[in-house]
Amino acid sequence: MTERKAAIVTGSSRGIGRAVAVRLAADGVAVIVNCLSRREAADKVVAEIEADGGRAVAVQADVAVPDQLRGLFDAADQHFGGVDILVHNVSSPRFTTIADATDEDFEIAIARSTRAAFVAFREAANRLRDGGRIVVISSGSSVDHIPNGGIYGAAKAATDRMVRTLAQELGPRRITANSVLPGATRTDGLLEHLPAAAVDRLAALSPLGRIAEPEDIADVVAFLASEAGRWVTGQAVRAHGGAS
Repeated sequence: MTERKAAIVTGSSRGIGRAVAVRLAADGVAVIVNCLSRREAADKVVAEIEADGGRAVAVQADVAVPDQLRGLFDAADQHFGGVDILVHNVSSPRFTTIADATDEDFEIAIARSTRAAFVAFREAANRLRDGGRIVVISSGSSVDHIPNGGIYGAAKAATDRMVRTLAQELGPRRITANSVLPGATRTDGLLEHLPAAAVDRLAALSPLGRIAEPEDIADVVAFLASEAGRWVTGQAVRAHGGAS
């Protein structure tokens, strides 16, 4: 019997993170479902996974606090005997022009997000089992101009740069590291901030005629996290439905 692999998915109580946790569990991966404050939602994700025969544990932690982020790895050790996959899905977006950005905007969008990614990567580099996977949910804003997205895109670009470095440093241990860059995706966050007409305009940018569903992104992550993705590393994978 093949030993069950274990994953940590940060920010997985809803949206893309939730879809990733459910998808990995469907592939037989045991999952640490992380939330910042939505514990009830995280518990529902765990219940959904367990109802389908999977294994999951909800852990509430602020990944911007190093000790709490390390606690996710401790939980994986305690419940699953270690960790093979890190999917880092947390960011703190701030959308503003650079001229209007405040020091708080910078601290939240760049310093806080980038520090959380750095601590997650450092912990993963030291604690993932050989042959593991690191996948980061980045953003198309790291490579493309998005109105009012300068500091958000800068944070994501910094994360992508660290991912490429990890791929080189961890390759001798057969650990791959990649970023996934979604385009517009139907999450609560998107729908809370954009009117229906704006969502329709985003859908029209793709030749497929729609925006992404969280499951579309989760399928890309699942491939990169699987044995089938073993030869893909150090890449920023665009997952935007051909939008232009």
